Amino acid sequence: QVELVESGGGLVQAGGSLRLSCSDSGPTFSVYALAWFRQAPGNEREFVAAISWNSDSTVYADSVKGRFTISRDNAKNTAYLRMNSLRPEDTAVYYCAAGPLRQVVAGKVAPGYWGQGTQVTVSS
Repeated sequence: QVELVESGGGLVQAGGSLRLSCSDSGPTFSVYALAWFRQAPGNEREFVAAISWNSDSTVYADSVKGRFTISRDNAKNTAYLRMNSLRPEDTAVYYCAAGPLRQVVAGKVAPGYWGQGTQVTVSS
């Protein structure tokens, strides 16, 4: 079981940067792949990026490739999403999720394996 908590969201101007964090207070953080999703008002939740349990593999949505970087520190039970060159269309609530890599990339995340979300707003 995981207890995921996101932080680091906020308001930033277009072209700016933010780093989101996803921390887990449970004992199994290093077992799972971690992923970031986002949901803008009126839109469905969409996949952003994922990283394998040992950081060997990363996957990105085309819309964020070259701008966002996912990483993790298993010693700190924390995953990160570094977001550069932010655009107004990146505005959304960002969620982290845990599970097997192929499943989280496909959006198949079990209940209880989501964080509560953190708001990112990019002004033009």
